[in-house]
Amino acid sequence: MSESTEDFKNHTRRTLFIFASVLCGTFLMVGASFAPLRNPHMNLVLVLVAACCNAFIVAGFLMHLFSERKMIYTMLGFTAFFTVMLFALTWIAEHDVPQVLVR
Repeated sequence: MSESTEDFKNHTRRTLFIFASVLCGTFLMVGASFAPLRNPHMNLVLVLVAACCNAFIVAGFLMHLFSERKMIYTMLGFTAFFTVMLFALTWIAEHDVPQVLVR
């Protein structure tokens, strides 16, 4: 029973750490958007960097993409295959035009 309790405590600690990091990333985005910088484009760059970090954390941990690598790579392979096939069909269909009869 103690292993189950320890697993629950570790899972809870990990979840709280993820929540805290996403919350800090959100505060960083809001702070970067209001930061008085000389170049206003730097605000945008800082917000986008913080948003990418937040997206990485959410996708990796909360959507379990780190622990399910085999399924993710399988789905990515199918997606790439069908995308290439659709591009190939479009390229082939480009040359499949009926000829106009000229009198």
